Amino acid sequence: MTLTDEILDRLGDPGLEQFAGMLGTCTATTRTVLQVVTGTIVGGMARNADDPDGAEALRGALEDHVDADPFNGDIASLTRDGQSILGHVLGAQGTEQAAAELSRLAGADPAALMKILPLVAPMVMSVLACRAAEHDMEARDVADALHREQAALPLRLTDFVEALLDGVYGPPAPLRARTRPRPQVDW
Repeated sequence: MTLTDEILDRLGDPGLEQFAGMLGTCTATTRTVLQVVTGTIVGGMARNADDPDGAEALRGALEDHVDADPFNGDIASLTRDGQSILGHVLGAQGTEQAAAELSRLAGADPAALMKILPLVAPMVMSVLACRAAEHDMEARDVADALHREQAALPLRLTDFVEALLDGVYGPPAPLRARTRPRPQVDW
């Protein structure tokens, strides 16, 4: 089961319907949007984890999310945590860019996506943290797992997510030759 599948499964129909209400879309469109949102967050984490320091910082941050349950949490604290996560993964400007692009995909208001992104980010962290703890993953293992998750995104959504991430980070450079500034990776 992919990380995205696990998140959708844990949300269930009631959670999916709540997100659909926030977006003003049908549940099928909402499911696609949540796949892309999750793929964007995972892809941003994967790009940050390409740097060994970023991978170590992310692995350390996962420790804070092992016991968290964002699926039953208080919306205000969930949003604060999510905004912090997004700040590390995409940066403030990158989060706004992602919301704008995602709104076009969903046919929804970018403000709705700015509410959804920080709700999904702690879900991604929580599921990833549990997997990392279960499998005793080191930082490099977490980075590899993120790349596998990114590759598992449905093909029809892959190009969209890659273009979105390229808009935030710039096109991927060879791993050892990255010189482009990146969002903050020290969790």
